[in-house]
Parts: sequence; C-alpha cells; structure tokens
Amino acid sequence: MNDWPDRRTGDRSERYGRGSASPQPEGARAMPHIQRRPAPPQRPTVPPQSPGYDDRYPAGSPDYGNSAEPGYNTGQVYGGGAGGGGRGGGDAGYVQGRPPVDWRRRIKLGALTLVVVLLVVSVSTYFWADGKLKREVDLAKVIERPEAGDGTNYLIVGSDSREGMSAEDKKRLRTGSAEGKRTDSMMILHDGSNGPTMISLPRDSQVEIPSFKGSESGKMFQGTGRQVKLNAAYAEDGPELLVRTVEFNTGLRIDHYVEIGFGGFAQIVDAIGGVEMDIPKAFKDKKSGADFQAGKQTLNGEQSLAFVRTRYAFAGSDLDRTKNQQKFLAALASQTATPSTVLNPFKLYPTMGAGLDTLIVDKDMSLWSLANMFFAMKGVTGGEGTSMNMPISGSSGGNLVWDKAKVKQLVQQLKNDEKVTVKGN
Repeated sequence: MNDWPDRRTGDRSERYGRGSASPQPEGARAMPHIQRRPAPPQRPTVPPQSPGYDDRYPAGSPDYGNSAEPGYNTGQVYGGGAGGGGRGGGDAGYVQGRPPVDWRRRIKLGALTLVVVLLVVSVSTYFWADGKLKREVDLAKVIERPEAGDGTNYLIVGSDSREGMSAEDKKRLRTGSAEGKRTDSMMILHDGSNGPTMISLPRDSQVEIPSFKGSESGKMFQGTGRQVKLNAAYAEDGPELLVRTVEFNTGLRIDHYVEIGFGGFAQIVDAIGGVEMDIPKAFKDKKSGADFQAGKQTLNGEQSLAFVRTRYAFAGSDLDRTKNQQKFLAALASQTATPSTVLNPFKLYPTMGAGLDTLIVDKDMSLWSLANMFFAMKGVTGGEGTSMNMPISGSSGGNLVWDKAKVKQLVQQLKNDEKVTVKGN
C-alpha cells in the first residue's frame, strides 16, 4: 500500500523513521518533497473585537492574528475560506442578517400601553372632577323624611344665582342684580327600571311650609299650616327647607339634590358649542331677552338662558315655561353625551369644568350618581321616559293648586318603580 501522497519524490526504502542496522547514528536524509495544490485566495477580513482578541498586535504586523492568548483559534473564527457561508463567501458567524420583526409582540405591547394610558387619564379625570363638586347641601338636616322607595329621585334646581358673574355678564344675560338667590325652576327626576320620569314643579305651586330645623341655626321651627309659593321655601332657608317642603307635600323621598346658577348654565352651553332646538312657534320677550323664530336653530349660552327663563310670552305662563325647560335640559343632555364631546378632550374638559364649577350638590352625591342623573335626562329625549308637569287642579290667589288625588297616585307609582300612567298639565 502506498503510504505517501501523490507526486512525491525519493526512494521508499530510504524513508525517515524506519531505523537502521548500523550502530552509528543515521545521517541526515533528505525529506521527500511533497507537492500540494495551491490554496484558494482568501478574502481579507478585519475581525471584530472579542474577549479573546489580543489588541497588542495591530493589523498589518507580522504577528497580527497570532495571539498566544489561551483559547484563541486563528483561521476558524474569522476565516474566510472557500467553505465559509454568509454573504460574499465570508464565515456564517461573522455576517448575520437582522432578525425578523415580531409584529404580534409589538401589537400586544402597543395595546397594553394604550390601556395603561387610558386608565391613568380616566383615574386622573375622576379625581379632578370629584374635587370640583361643591357638596354644600346636607340632607341629614332634613327631618321627618318619607320612607325610601325603589329607584332614585333627584331634585334638580335652577337658581337665579349671579355668583361669579361680572356686571357686564349680568347685563348681557339680562339677569338683573338682585341680591341673594331664588329658584327659577324645579323638577323631580325619577330614575328607575321603567325608564326615567321628569316632573316639573312650577315655582308658583301652592304648598304648605312644614316644621323644619334651620339649616344654619339648627333651631326647630314648628309648622303653622302656612301656605306659600314653592320657591318661597328656598328663599326662606335654602335647599334643605326646599327638600323638606317637597317631601312633605308629595310624600316622595328625595335622594339627591342638584343646583346650577345662571352663569354656569350659559357656560355649559357655550362649552359644547350650543344646543340645537326645534322651536315650533316664534316668540319674543323683553324681560328675558328672548327673540326666536320658528324652526330648528342652535342656541348659544345667552339665547339658551333666555329660552328657559321666558314665561310672559306664553298663555300658560309658568306651566309653558316648565315644558320648555324640560325640553331644553333633555336636549342639552342628549347633545352633550356624544362621542364628539366625550372623546374630545378639548370639549370634554371645558364642558365639565364649566358645569362642575357652578354645580351645588348634596354631601352624598358621587360622580357616578351625577352621571346616572345625566343619562336619565338624556333618556327622556330618547323616548325611553316621560316628561310632565305636576298635575294641577286649579289656582288660588295666583298660586297653582296641585291635584292631590293625582299627585298621590303619581307618587305611589314612582315609589313602586311602576310605569307612570298619571297625566300632568
């Protein structure tokens, strides 16, 4: 068998390392000449720095790439031989492509980030809005209260308060400059399983002032059967006496109290860009400043305030005014609770700020309860509920007298959270 590579020269019998029978050392012998194929040219590479690379031998020096550091292997890590992979024939470990994008992971991270941002904004908005509520009415001061029924009853009051209004605002809005504040409108909103029911209480309603505890003094005042207009109760001792008077004359327990003044009302309307109303018949009133044509139109804050305050232009006076107030409040709620307002921070925050700055509520009112009231008002416009005036049987000395039989039936239906069948004026 041939033990030597091809193309060797020299005699096989003179191979080195076979030993000799001579006792003298064997003399130097010529090594067989081996002819090898020329190696393919290598592409010059500049190896990157690595923990095993010895930078004492700069590129171009005779010892470049011949570091004696332990574990350093030349020609295997950075070799660019013919068998190398990668682009341009280089080693596969040296030239590597960018890893593919994991879109599924990116989408998950993006969705998680969005949820966290929305959560932070929502929580911040809640505490911001909650801090603006003026919880000034203490219903715990109201004595001899009726038993609670099903559903939730809100007493919503529009006052003629001019608090925070400049002289120019009073002139522009035609509010006058009377001291103190009085109720300009009052209504009960019942929110139950059979849909919301909005009942206006005309300010000229004749009611009896019962015994009550003074909201400031804490002194007890005994009832004498005194008959007055409903708005006189508010003027005499504020919201607590008004709630006490409404509960005494109806037998319906009031769960929450909400009041807004002239200035806040106009600001809310302007913040949402106006409220669209369909006015069936043109009317004009010098005292309120109302001057409206028939048909659909968008009312700004000043016009809206004139619309809900007008009474002398109508044959039904206060009864017609309360119907307009119901119609307007329901439209305001319906047009405010829209994606264009709720999802637009440039409209949402001014609207909330304008309303909450002038809104007065009871001490147990939460933002959740306030939101429920708002959406119940919207439901009246959407056809899910009923709007009506308190049933009237006649008048006495210019005061409107309630129909006691119908009022009793109405209150019983509200307490039991039944569908309201009683008709108002």
